[in-house]
Amino acid sequence: MPFPDTANGYDHSLPAIRRSTNNDVFQTNAKHARNTYTFETAQESAQYLLDRVKIRPKIGIICGSGMGSIAESLVDKQCFPYEEIPHFPASTVKGHTGQMVFGYLQGVPVMCMQGRFHYYEGYPLWKCAMPVRVMKLVGVTHLIATNAAGGLNPTYQVGDIMIVKDHVNMMGFAGNNPLQGPNDDRFGPRFPPMNKAYNTVLMEIGRQVAQEMGIDDIVHKGVYTCLGGPNFETVAELKMLRMVGVDAVGMSTVHEVITARHCDLTVFAFSLITNLCVTEYEDHGEANHEEVMDVGKARQPLLQEFVSRIVIRLTDILELATK
Repeated sequence: MPFPDTANGYDHSLPAIRRSTNNDVFQTNAKHARNTYTFETAQESAQYLLDRVKIRPKIGIICGSGMGSIAESLVDKQCFPYEEIPHFPASTVKGHTGQMVFGYLQGVPVMCMQGRFHYYEGYPLWKCAMPVRVMKLVGVTHLIATNAAGGLNPTYQVGDIMIVKDHVNMMGFAGNNPLQGPNDDRFGPRFPPMNKAYNTVLMEIGRQVAQEMGIDDIVHKGVYTCLGGPNFETVAELKMLRMVGVDAVGMSTVHEVITARHCDLTVFAFSLITNLCVTEYEDHGEANHEEVMDVGKARQPLLQEFVSRIVIRLTDILELATK
């Protein structure tokens, strides 16, 4: 049966209806972004925390999958479940406790995200990265971001540590960026550079700490990429990523680092290699989240010491800067 119309056999009103619907959706999304992605919103979250803690940390830590023990090791800690902090979403991933923790790491005041938010949980990237801005407003100047990642570089082994020297923002290539929407100059500039996203001084500190601990043979520097998830990648996808220079693959961190650099935080990041990426069709192994968690737990003591030593070195730098 032909569509109701005269000349061409279809209804000319349909494209107009679609355009109107799409425009309404766009306007609704834009309004939603303006109403939620604001300096004042982050300020309310930060003030809630500032009103309840006495310490004023300069160092913030994001604990990746299986690495929540870093937050557990804090002394005199105060914990704030995400659902109690104004405007915070809830972490829904196994291995992510879902709370902001304040305390002392080797005598140094820090604040830790014990669990983070991911795009695959249904949150937009700006919301996934929003706690970084809260850290900034609390007074944090330096961010240590950790994650669990699949090793794509063929020289990496499970349990290795990769200091992130750069990233490939694959989601950004598709137009998905945490800085989308109206820019607030109180956070940072409209077009922030990312060629120095990861601080070279902190990378050198990480290398020195690895030597001191006698683990420099399992610590590398490499390029990280974040994909949307939640599925692990296909062989073809991983082959493509290896061709463009990616060494480790995960589902976090990049949007947090972009947000951190936008608001002028100094960044150090590392990945714990929790599984090896399958890049050959003949390889019958399959990545799974339980493996990620198990490797994270097995490396807990080593990672705690690695982060603790970096924090102490970083504190020395901060104290020198204030003299």
